[in-house]
Amino acid sequence: MGLYLNPGNDGFFESVSSEIYIDKTGLIRYTNRVFRTRQKFICVSRPRRFGKSMAAEMLAAYYQRNCNSRELFADKDISSDSSFLIHLNKYNTIFLNMQDFFSRTHNIDKMCTLLSKYVLRDLLREYPDLDYLNRTDIIDVLQEIYSESRIPFVFIIDEWDCIFRENKKDTEAQKKYLDFLRNLLKDRNYVGLTYMTGILPIKKYGSHSALNMFDEFSMTNPGTLAEYVGFTEKEVKGLCKRFDMDFDETRRWYDGYYFKEMGHIYNPRSVVSAMLNRSFDNYWNKTETFEALRDYIIMNYKGLKENIIELLAGKRQPVDVSSFSNDMTTFSSADDILTLFIHLGYLGYDFSKKEVFIPNSEITTEFVTSIRDAGWQEVILAIKNSEELLQATWKRENETVAEKIQEAHFETSILTYNDENALACVISLAYYSARTYYTEIRELPSGKGFADIVYLPRKEHRDKPAMIIELKWNKDAESAINQIKERNYPHTLKDYQGNLLMVGINYNPKTKVHECLIERLAI
Repeated sequence: MGLYLNPGNDGFFESVSSEIYIDKTGLIRYTNRVFRTRQKFICVSRPRRFGKSMAAEMLAAYYQRNCNSRELFADKDISSDSSFLIHLNKYNTIFLNMQDFFSRTHNIDKMCTLLSKYVLRDLLREYPDLDYLNRTDIIDVLQEIYSESRIPFVFIIDEWDCIFRENKKDTEAQKKYLDFLRNLLKDRNYVGLTYMTGILPIKKYGSHSALNMFDEFSMTNPGTLAEYVGFTEKEVKGLCKRFDMDFDETRRWYDGYYFKEMGHIYNPRSVVSAMLNRSFDNYWNKTETFEALRDYIIMNYKGLKENIIELLAGKRQPVDVSSFSNDMTTFSSADDILTLFIHLGYLGYDFSKKEVFIPNSEITTEFVTSIRDAGWQEVILAIKNSEELLQATWKRENETVAEKIQEAHFETSILTYNDENALACVISLAYYSARTYYTEIRELPSGKGFADIVYLPRKEHRDKPAMIIELKWNKDAESAINQIKERNYPHTLKDYQGNLLMVGINYNPKTKVHECLIERLAI
């Protein structure tokens, strides 16, 4: 057992011994299926706190020789699979955390040299008696060991992309690093499986596709590995029941990532923290990814500001993810930055519709903090004033509500303001603080049509009135109220009758004035 060659199963032991452990050993079913096939190169990119390192430790514990992990997996999902015993603890496994090597050297040449030195030491200690042609060349040594033992190597590489995140602009160093990995792995008969994980997908430099043998599973297209990205809805429901935590609140705070293959996916680290602390809060640690979010918002690249404001208002944004260069510096459009945000975990992505959105309350607070740091004072002011707007709405102060919406419009004037959809965007942002008390629903099927915006009180705020907001463009607020009544929108909300507000809002594009009329539904 060495530091990097067959390092033991302590990491996975700690995971399965934790108070909360969700079984993701089904991933091994896939890696066993592609073992020593053309699909044996796997790159999985996930945001921070999405269980990447745990998955890497699990695979290392399963495959490595000189270790007995049978009991660790005995009651896990993979144990019932026909491939379980075939591959269990059968292979020489090299586990590398690239962040560890790079943080000790801060130089790609020194990093590769240090990595080779340590791995060579482990290899030569394990196989001291072979007739090596060159004991200082890691590839020669690996080939010699495989030739003699016929035992394939499994490579587990964690934080593979650290150099692209920390040396963002050093393209020459990045190319050297990719070439190092290519020379180590590509077309080598000693490779049985390579599992590589990080935040970013594999960087490609035009025709320089050093690692084109990898199958990639990313946040934009997780493919068959979608189940292992985070916690599924079924898994989170089980945790909520176990820890007596409200599932709806858990969903509001940590859900929002959605894959067509699996449905809803939750942020695992935040869910675990909420369960153990018995408290819903923002558990998104301010790592370098938060710094990146803030820096790119400050940059305000080609319309990014308008995109972010609309996202904060709850609107989805179409995005083209195909032009993203898989790094943190090469951007040709705002779409590239939005794509980066997907990989960092700050935006959800709808593969079918090719749209991005802010996934949940936890991430919303991260965006608000970032735009505050970026100096977007007009947006922050609109958010700050939203509580006053909400209070005025509850009190049915028509003129005050109209004034506050007018202010929100001017404060977010960067938005194109030319129809009811644009008005809805401003209204949603103006009522930002309502998200504390309500679930916001756009275009709710109700009666004989669709209500523009509906606010339904959360369980813990059932004392607050439900609100139906109908929007008009170049008409009048009274016609908005009449439409609510004529189309019987309140019918769907009959449980709230007696505590239901009808809010009509109109914008006159000629006078550039908002008008508001609020009525309480008569029983």
